[in-house]
Amino acid sequence: MTGENFVATGQLLGTVVAVQANFYRVQLDQEDGEIREQDAPHLPDPPLLLCTRRTRLKKIGQQVMVGDRVVVEEPDWAGGRGAIADVLPRQSELDRPAIANVNQILLVFAVADPPLEPYQLSRFLIKAESTGLDVLLCLNKSDLISEQEQQKVSDRLLGWGYQPIFISVKDGINTDQAGRYLSDKITVIAGPSGVGKSSLINTLIDSAKLRVGEVSGKLARGRHTTRHIELFELPEGGLLADTPGFNQPDMDCIPEELIHYFPEARKRLAVASCRFSDCLHRDEPECVVRGDWERYEHYLEFLDAAIAHETHLHQQADPESSLKLKSKSKGKGQSQYEPKLESKKYRRISRKTQLQDLQELYRDEE
Repeated sequence: MTGENFVATGQLLGTVVAVQANFYRVQLDQEDGEIREQDAPHLPDPPLLLCTRRTRLKKIGQQVMVGDRVVVEEPDWAGGRGAIADVLPRQSELDRPAIANVNQILLVFAVADPPLEPYQLSRFLIKAESTGLDVLLCLNKSDLISEQEQQKVSDRLLGWGYQPIFISVKDGINTDQAGRYLSDKITVIAGPSGVGKSSLINTLIDSAKLRVGEVSGKLARGRHTTRHIELFELPEGGLLADTPGFNQPDMDCIPEELIHYFPEARKRLAVASCRFSDCLHRDEPECVVRGDWERYEHYLEFLDAAIAHETHLHQQADPESSLKLKSKSKGKGQSQYEPKLESKKYRRISRKTQLQDLQELYRDEE
C-alpha cells in the first residue's frame, strides 16, 4: 500500500468502474489521503470497494452508472465494502452504452478479417459523432495489408475527415501510439465484433485479461465476447471502457441534425449556407451540401432511417396516427408508411357481441 489517508477530507471520493446487479465496484481516489495498512492490508492499489447504493438515492431515482464520480460512506476496510451516499454532477452521459463522464470514443475496426465495410464504418462514425465526444479511429490487423493498401485507405478516410491510426495488436504495431491518446481520459472503446477490441485492451492493460473470440469463417464476423461494461485503469493514467459489441448502431438522431455528424458536410456549411434553414439536403434548391462527396449516398440512407425513426416515435405518442409502418420488400429491410384505418371503425365484431345483440333483439320483440 502507498499509505495515503482517504478519510482526511471527511469524504471518500471515487469512480464507479463496474456495475453488477445492485453492487458497484468503486475505485477510490489516491490523492484524498491515507489508509493505514493494518486497516486494509488486502486492498489493491488503488483501493477498490464493493459498494451498495443508499436507499435515499433509490427513492429519488438517482441511477448510478459506470464512470460516475461518487461519495462513499462507512468504508469497511477489512471487508472491502462501502455504501454510495451521493453521485456528483456528470460531465457527459451516454445511454448506449450506459456510462458517464466519458471524454472520447475509440472506434476500432479491422482492415481485413473481417474486411473493412465502408457503410458499416460510416454508420459507427455517425453514431460516435452524435455523442458530441471526440472520435479516435484505429484500424487493426494492418499487418494483413500492404503499405500501398494502407495509404489508399488512409487517403479515403482523410476525405471523410478522419486521420486513422493503423495498428496491429498481433504484431504490436503502433499500439503504444494508440495508448498515448488515452492517457488521463475516460475512453469508450467501440466497434463491431471480431475486430480486436478485447485483444487491444489486453495489450494496453495486462491485468484486464478479457476473453477473446475467433472470427466466424461462415459469416466473416466476430463472435460477441464482451458481456458487460467495465472500466480498466491504464498504466499511463486514465480509464478505458470495454462495451458489449453490436453490429448496427441505431440511427435515432434528429433528421435535421444528421448532416452535422459528417465532417465533410460541416466543412461545406462552414463557408456557405443553404437557402432554407430547415434544408434536409436532398432536392431543395440552392443547397450547398448536396454534391459529389463520397458519403452523400450514406447520408441519404441514414436520413431515411432517421425520418422513419422520428415518425415511429410520433406514431407511438399518438395512437390515432393516420400512418402505419409496413415492410416494403421482404428480407431487404426496406419499409414505408401508408394510411392506417381508423381504430375501431373497421374492427370486426366478435361472435360473442353478435350473440348478445341477437339476444337483446329477441327480448325487445317479445
